[in-house]
Amino acid sequence: MSSTQFDGDIDSFVSYLKSNRGLSVNTLKAYRADLTACLHLFELRGVTDLNEITLDDLRSWMAVESRDHARSSMARKTVAVRGFFAWAYEHGLTTTDPAATLMTPSIPSTLPAVLTESQAEQLLDVAEHAVATNQYKDDGGAAAASGSGKAAGKTADKSADTVNRSEAPARADKRDNARVTAESQRNAAILELLYATGIRVAELVSMDIADIDFSNRTIKVTGKGNKQRVVPFGLPAQRALETWLEQGRPVLARTATDAVKSRAANALFLGARGGRIDQRIARDIVHRAAREAGVPDISPHALRHSAATHILDGGADLREVQEMLGHSSLKTTQRYTHVSIEQLKNRYGQAFPRA
Repeated sequence: MSSTQFDGDIDSFVSYLKSNRGLSVNTLKAYRADLTACLHLFELRGVTDLNEITLDDLRSWMAVESRDHARSSMARKTVAVRGFFAWAYEHGLTTTDPAATLMTPSIPSTLPAVLTESQAEQLLDVAEHAVATNQYKDDGGAAAASGSGKAAGKTADKSADTVNRSEAPARADKRDNARVTAESQRNAAILELLYATGIRVAELVSMDIADIDFSNRTIKVTGKGNKQRVVPFGLPAQRALETWLEQGRPVLARTATDAVKSRAANALFLGARGGRIDQRIARDIVHRAAREAGVPDISPHALRHSAATHILDGGADLREVQEMLGHSSLKTTQRYTHVSIEQLKNRYGQAFPRA
């Protein structure tokens, strides 16, 4: 990220937002990047004082940025810039607010992509089957004696001269099978929890073990703006979580260095090296699971959309779903009723002879 002579002002604005608006770390990071890019452009044009920036300058900046960014991204950038100049004016850094009438680009209203209930069930069934298959291999089934064990053995032979060469391949193969089984248990638990609760991927990766209450089948979720809510989950998710915590998590935790282990000691989900799992890995898990299950490619957020739609289809109250998803506005939740109506119209058209 390029630095500018206005970095001090940007830092002060971001600190103000953090203290007074309770915005998430990701939102603050995005705003900082948006403002740095904007003011860096003006700096390249010879601007040395915020008071030199006019509404026409800001419109010119929008025209440049809109060439490479979607409308949704431009809307966020505009909000960041408008907020910055309003703050600068209120705190005496500028004599006017040039962004006061800067218009936010309109975002087309699109319905969220969702899986059907049968597709969601297929996705979770395939993940559960993967756990059972890998456990069979780990327990010494016929598949454990496949060629992959020989490949692992070759690696072990080269790195462990003092180990009996006839035992090294089997030991390496067993460790590898245990890791694969642990990762499949983790992946199944992640998919079950995302679908059962509709939580965001950022909320998922930040969860600690203590956030789960198995006695009530609920999780404590820290959402946007550090707002907390309690969300229920069902028996399938409970079973997947218990399997992961009892069997899979200890295996991946053993791969961590002491420093990593101490930082991830409370983390619910771990990566392959024993640290807290990150959002990129969680997204990859969902995309890969969709491919393996033969269902439409989806992201964790689309799985959240699917959960909300299916809960509403099942008769849940709109405000209950709003609370579950952590939406600050009921209008956001109402999008899922439109999805349900569209699906109803499609089923009607397929099934009704006079549709």
